[in-house]
Amino acid sequence: VGPPKSSESYLRIDKIMEVIHACKATAVHPGYGFLSENADFSRELQQNGVTFIGPRESAIQAMGDKIESKKLAKSLGVNTIPGYDGEIENEEHLLAVANEIGYPVMMKASAGGGGKGMRIANNDEEAVTGFRLCKTEALASFGDERMLVEKFVVQPKHIEIQVIGDQLGNVVYLPERECSIQRRNQKVIEEAPSMFIDEVTREAMGKQAVMLAKGVNYHTAGTVEMMVDKDRNFYFLEMNTRLQVEHPITEMITGVDLVEEMMRAAAGLPLSITQDQVRINGWA
Repeated sequence: VGPPKSSESYLRIDKIMEVIHACKATAVHPGYGFLSENADFSRELQQNGVTFIGPRESAIQAMGDKIESKKLAKSLGVNTIPGYDGEIENEEHLLAVANEIGYPVMMKASAGGGGKGMRIANNDEEAVTGFRLCKTEALASFGDERMLVEKFVVQPKHIEIQVIGDQLGNVVYLPERECSIQRRNQKVIEEAPSMFIDEVTREAMGKQAVMLAKGVNYHTAGTVEMMVDKDRNFYFLEMNTRLQVEHPITEMITGVDLVEEMMRAAAGLPLSITQDQVRINGWA
């Protein structure tokens, strides 16, 4: 599809489309990188009569922006971390919001991911310094320097809920994965299920994840990421509108083939499981 650089090959929609047409593919599974969360790619496939084994363009757009996705989640009744629901305009605005929320606060790039464009601040001085660094990093990494700020959750657990939906309106949540062991905000170890989450919390988190997925007419595999504090209060972080690299550990403890379910959903078929059939078998 092109030279070794991904920007000249696997990220080139026109190059991928050439391959699709050459092999007469009728459907495309994007994997979990490159164009897997690219709304333009989803739209291009649809316009060419090729099925995207993934979410609708509208769902990718709705969940792809941290500021807008947080607003949407809040409007649907999903728990969100206390913070300012919009873009931080400048350093003066940042300090006003940070002091209103109360330190410590977390600054994040709206278009961020992979732990980039994030800083914790415990006072005004750290906030200003971190804000400048975050904006520079965000612009370099994502081409988007918009920032948001929210309360930093002390002793947090990073928990993600796997959801799978079909085009008939069915959405099921599967047991959580925990990815709290991280280095520089990058996941190192992922386990399923979490040793910290009890059944009551698991069900509550799952129901909110399903509520969010249904709110954007989601009909494939996706992951709703949550932050959980030491008292098991949980808050929405973001939704990954794709299959994740770590999805096999969920498959191992549930027996659910997520890729097969994605293909069924893309073909207009119902999910092969219902919520009451989901079980946890072991740990991975």
